[in-house]
Amino acid sequence: MPPRSWSRRLIPLALVATVALTGLTSCDTVVPGTECPMFPADSHWHAPVTKAPLLANSSAIVATVGAAAGLKADFGSGLWDGGPIGIPYVVVPATQPKVKVTFDYADESDPGPYPVPASPPIEGGPNADGDRHVLIVDKGACRLYELYDAHPTSTSAWTAGSGAVWDLKSNALRPATWTSADAAGLPVLPGLVRYDEVAAGRIDHAIRMTVPVSRKAYVWPARHQAGSTTSVDAPAMGQRFRLKSTVKEADFPASVRPIITALKTYGAINADNGSAWYLSGVPDSRWNNDDLAALRRITGTSFEAIDASGMTVSANSGQARS
Repeated sequence: MPPRSWSRRLIPLALVATVALTGLTSCDTVVPGTECPMFPADSHWHAPVTKAPLLANSSAIVATVGAAAGLKADFGSGLWDGGPIGIPYVVVPATQPKVKVTFDYADESDPGPYPVPASPPIEGGPNADGDRHVLIVDKGACRLYELYDAHPTSTSAWTAGSGAVWDLKSNALRPATWTSADAAGLPVLPGLVRYDEVAAGRIDHAIRMTVPVSRKAYVWPARHQAGSTTSVDAPAMGQRFRLKSTVKEADFPASVRPIITALKTYGAINADNGSAWYLSGVPDSRWNNDDLAALRRITGTSFEAIDASGMTVSANSGQARS
């Protein structure tokens, strides 16, 4: 069956080493170092959800995820188990040679080839046994290549659980019921929190998150489910959550306030099975892990499950109504 992965429970014990990875250099919705958009401006990723209605069973869904569980930044500085904390990505030139990738779930994967550079950054590091995402942006073609459970072979070829290729200038979704490099069939990169956008004071997109239990269903803009229950009180893949306005940014370190504002404005989107309220981001040596840990004071009771269906323009498009 298509992948259903679990995020690791990461609790940084020390700031060891540094990780030099790409991050946004402004609050523009472009991939840094390129002229490529981080998906179109009218994508659901960039659509405010401040006025979206609540689901009738919002409280029950929140309780299933974990009403008492604290919000967790599943990213930071330093290393954990020898690997960077978070999901890294890399930008490559148009001339980057492409390599063959063999997939476990080939019937739901884009065949490639993929422009995997030598020694690309891998989620968890080269020796990791977790999700092992590899995210690559071809700045010439403005295409995003994403791999799940990626492993190099003895040749230049790679193997992976699944893979997807995205046109960063398009709102096209995956075919219905297809996975991607993520359980929800969504791209990973646009939902990651990046250091430089936080330093610039503004995140303009929804944030990728995980839940312990998901329903055997997906809702727009997700295209794939990896659930274990049919209970309507469990969140579907693609379910969006919004942080309540009662949470005050001023009560938290300045370095994490843009994350709180983004959760109120754009929300968090359920993209995979994992730990409760775990937010995904890019590793960066500049993160202050103590500041990120302050987000733990926000518990599930501060979230509400919203109905984003009114934003849909087309079931097969990620374009969103204002």
